[in-house]
Amino acid sequence: MVGPEKDVLVLEELGVPEPGPGEVRISVSVCGVCHTELDEIEGRTPPPRLPIIPGHQVVGHVEKCGVGVTNFRGGERVGVGWIHSSDGSELENLSDAFKATGRDANGGYAEYMVVPERYAYPIPEVFSDQQAAPLLCGGSVGYRALKLCNLQDGEPLGLVGFGGSNHLVLQTARYLYPSSAIYVFARSPESRALAVELGAQWVGSLEERPPRPPRAIIDTTPAWLPVRQALRVLAPGGRLVINAIRKEDDDRQTLQELSYEKELWLEKEIKTVANVTSHDVREFLGIAAAVPLAPVVQCYPLVEANTALADLKHGGGRGSKVLLIS
Repeated sequence: MVGPEKDVLVLEELGVPEPGPGEVRISVSVCGVCHTELDEIEGRTPPPRLPIIPGHQVVGHVEKCGVGVTNFRGGERVGVGWIHSSDGSELENLSDAFKATGRDANGGYAEYMVVPERYAYPIPEVFSDQQAAPLLCGGSVGYRALKLCNLQDGEPLGLVGFGGSNHLVLQTARYLYPSSAIYVFARSPESRALAVELGAQWVGSLEERPPRPPRAIIDTTPAWLPVRQALRVLAPGGRLVINAIRKEDDDRQTLQELSYEKELWLEKEIKTVANVTSHDVREFLGIAAAVPLAPVVQCYPLVEANTALADLKHGGGRGSKVLLIS
């Protein structure tokens, strides 16, 4: 359990990693904090080995290139996301070769990290390091979720949960689907206020009904009850996209109360998001710069990583949380 009562990450001095063939070493500036770190720590997607350096929303500069690197010479500002390496196929996010940054390979809660050059992405100049960090996971995976909605401009979109990912999805959706109404289902007054600031046409709880049934809904919560509630307000033939790496067990029993007639009937469907591809990240960074997106961030020094994780778990603050590394 992550909380102010238990510091689960330990600060240690390690050697500087050397880039292998085709890899680059990055001098890390900042690293975003993600719910997936909680999943790693609490056992829902545990690292295959320990110790491991977490963090997969990394921004820094190429400091050294390994043998055979062709895309970088050194000094370029780059980012690294959840996908650390894979087979490079169209469905590399589903490949057995997929390795996650900060889980299967050391990540960005550190001064240096290495990554294959294919999975290091140039950062558009319009973004500061702190603004760019959440684009590399919450933004990119949120963009993949948005694509999976199969939404047409003018069709309403619902967003369940309004944190580091959906606050970027809302801005992206307003750009890609300017005629679509966006409805945000969120509990906290802070999240609701931020949604209104960013252009949501309606905010409320999942017990409430929006002005129109959404054609698609993106759920980013770690709970099961929002799935049932989202299906209840979803339009006939609509799609619920679950953008979460896990669902916790606390309210699993709610699935026993699932109503076929109220929540599944009328050709509604559920789609899950699994990871992200390098193509998603590159494509999204271009769209993010064109908007341009305005990520809302809350910064912490690296030594306060445990505090940032506790705040994330317990819902403190607004937008995305970012660690300042150097």
